[in-house]
Amino acid sequence: MQGEGQAIGGRAMESMTGKLLVATPVLKDPNFDRTVVLLVAHEPGGALGVVLNRATEVPVADVLRDWGDLARHPAVLFEGGPVQPDSAICLARMRQPVRRLKGFHQVSGAVGTLDLSVDPHRLRESVQTIRVFAGYAGWGTGQLEQEIEDGSWFVLDALPGDAFVDRPDDLWPMVLRRQGGMMAAVAHFPPDVALN
Repeated sequence: MQGEGQAIGGRAMESMTGKLLVATPVLKDPNFDRTVVLLVAHEPGGALGVVLNRATEVPVADVLRDWGDLARHPAVLFEGGPVQPDSAICLARMRQPVRRLKGFHQVSGAVGTLDLSVDPHRLRESVQTIRVFAGYAGWGTGQLEQEIEDGSWFVLDALPGDAFVDRPDDLWPMVLRRQGGMMAAVAHFPPDVALN
């Protein structure tokens, strides 16, 4: 549950639901190299997120015709992660104030997941924009925490627009630069340098 502490390795850990995982240069898994992941769930049993900066060339309207009008530019499917790439997760940014809405599960603020089986025409007044992800990133119990401890991920606060940027390829350096200091310097780290 969001906001509840959990015991990991003998210490309490707060839920990271709604946080960004930003891949560090140490992380060399090609599935996650220079990715920004929004955690949509983080519970004692594991974590689930979607990669925000891997756009495909497939228009949302080609796959989910009625949802295309609500999709933010670029209005294409995104590679959400390597797990179940044939499944879809929809992120939505709601208009303010956020109202209780059937099929919407709040992640943080006005951003949450949206059930794609709901009629999109009924949502036009409530939904500002959506982004659809094919697949997701998933971690079992303690796996994500271990990867963070190993230096694979920076855990950073998300801004409401991060999941819906117009230029997703620029998200990784953009998020790092806005942190300032040494973290901003990581944004300029060459992609082809090997770390031991």
